[in-house]
Amino acid sequence: MAQTNQTPADAGEMTQQEYSELVAIRRQKLAELQQAGKDPFQITKWPQADFAAEVKASFQDLPEDAAPEQHRQVCMAGRIMSKRVMGKASFADLRDTTGNIQMYVKRDDVGADAYQEFKKYDIGDIVGVRGYVFRTKMGEISVHATQVVLLSKSLLPLPEKFHGLKDQETRYRQRYVDLIVNPEVRRTFEVRSRFIRFMRSYLDQRDYMEVETPVLNTIAGGAAARPFITHHNTLDIDMYMRIATELPLKRLIIGGIDRVYEIGRIFRNEGMDPKHNPEFTTVELYQAYADFHTMMDIAEDILSGAAKEILGTYQVEWLGEKVDLTPGWRRLTMVDAVREYAGVDFGAITNDAEAVAAAKAIGVELADAAEKTWGNALYACFDQKVEGQLVQPTFITMYPVEVSPLTKRSPADPRLTERFELFICRSELANAYSELNDPIDQRQRFEKQVEQRERGDEETEMMDEDFLTAMEYGMPPTGGMGMGIDRCVMLLTGSASVRDVILFPTMKPLDKPQSAPKADAPAAAAPAAAPAAESAPIDFSKVEIEPLFTEFVDFETFSKSDFRAVKIKECTAVPKSKKLLKFVLDDGTGTDRVILSGIHEYYEPEELVGKTAIAIVNLSPRKMMGIDSCGMLISAVHQEEGEEKLHLLMVDPHIPAGAKLY
Repeated sequence: MAQTNQTPADAGEMTQQEYSELVAIRRQKLAELQQAGKDPFQITKWPQADFAAEVKASFQDLPEDAAPEQHRQVCMAGRIMSKRVMGKASFADLRDTTGNIQMYVKRDDVGADAYQEFKKYDIGDIVGVRGYVFRTKMGEISVHATQVVLLSKSLLPLPEKFHGLKDQETRYRQRYVDLIVNPEVRRTFEVRSRFIRFMRSYLDQRDYMEVETPVLNTIAGGAAARPFITHHNTLDIDMYMRIATELPLKRLIIGGIDRVYEIGRIFRNEGMDPKHNPEFTTVELYQAYADFHTMMDIAEDILSGAAKEILGTYQVEWLGEKVDLTPGWRRLTMVDAVREYAGVDFGAITNDAEAVAAAKAIGVELADAAEKTWGNALYACFDQKVEGQLVQPTFITMYPVEVSPLTKRSPADPRLTERFELFICRSELANAYSELNDPIDQRQRFEKQVEQRERGDEETEMMDEDFLTAMEYGMPPTGGMGMGIDRCVMLLTGSASVRDVILFPTMKPLDKPQSAPKADAPAAAAPAAAPAAESAPIDFSKVEIEPLFTEFVDFETFSKSDFRAVKIKECTAVPKSKKLLKFVLDDGTGTDRVILSGIHEYYEPEELVGKTAIAIVNLSPRKMMGIDSCGMLISAVHQEEGEEKLHLLMVDPHIPAGAKLY
């Protein structure tokens, strides 16, 4: 097959047959090389000594007519990103880890046979190049090749170079392709690496010791979160993947390591959205004889210092906001924040009933499992009315004791604790305490958490008897902090989704088999497009159907309900609620629609993302947990042996968003 100038098409823009033919041609080329004894996969190394960025920078002043002695010899390697064949000479773009450089390949310089082989190379192939540096007539620093060696054959075509890999989900699933064709993506992960390096250096210089603590634990503690559960076969016990590193690190403080930190992966079995991934990276650090004010200084130093060192400025843009990270961040108590942003002065409220009533008066609902107390009412008002207004860096301090089971009480007000959370652009980036070191108080708070768990809150702390034993040996006054590294990198890179700053974010498998029904709930409804997937007849013998309504609704009234097909863009669990899921929907208007639905008992959020559902879109907004729900998703409900069963009504994904039902 004659070789022509190549620009590989995006596999998503060609037919499957065309794509298969391209793949077959590449495999045939490999087979021919192997038959000729030139298998590239048998080459074990290449003496790469020079890199694109350094070569181009070093020869900016090289004249076009430079003398031979000025022609530096180089030995490079990289991936062919484009190729222009012109008879006896060709140009190609070579990309290495530092960037792109043009190479000029001439038949007379590399040899006729080698040049014929080079003409058959494909975009995406990895080559080694020897030659010398020169400037072309167009002024571009290039490498005049004297040898080109195929080091690895690319058997799959890359996305088309002028359009690149645009589909966001494919970019996350195939990060390797994303990095190849979108080199700017690499910058995000370079910033991530530099941020972690900066943080380590900052803490190491202050005599903190970096340690590693267990990922698998017999108790999930240190945070309010639902854990992943696994099973250890030899011990025949269930174990939890850690939801925090707090309790092991505090044990080390008790053991006499006065400054300790860990950077590591945390796992929480929760919903997924642009700010949450089931596994994420944090740093937790603890310092004996310090308090939460010390931790505030450290958080500000790390984030502002990293911005200045990595970006060269304190000014960043994130989530559509201009953020000023110049040191001197605002520090505001939760009571003051609720007074300023929500208009309720909890400092003037003295009893629980009055506090709950004040919250209700501004449309704030307490979580079902939460006790109706002053502290829970204060926190609910902050959570639902204030947090969403915090854009510039703000430390919110003095949290209620009900939501801070591991934090030391304030000597000035025992209803509050010495705790802060750092908010930037409505997002929490750090959480810190003056750590509770009273083992008697700690036991009482754990017992409160156990009571709350028994009322149905699966995210409360478990009782950790060994940690209580450790505390009884004596724990010094301690300041501690956890900081989310992923969100910090989102801030520094201006990324809108946590998936943009995690190299391999959690994704639902494309070939995921039908999941088995939950023990206490029906299985999720299969998409209507695939009814033939049923492997056995469905037994409807136990189904109880409510009697049909006998009262008629006139057609004019019924027709005013606007039923539409909607695409589920995002689905997350509503904090503090065990029933509600928050849906962000594409309803065809171009503006996202938010609807809350109490179906968490039947579905996990991640299994609904990408589905097509049916909703009524012309209902007036209704507040649920402080969030406006603008419509209603339609479900099918029935009874089986006295138990309610529910299926969200999902339809063929070919139906476009906004399609009207008649």
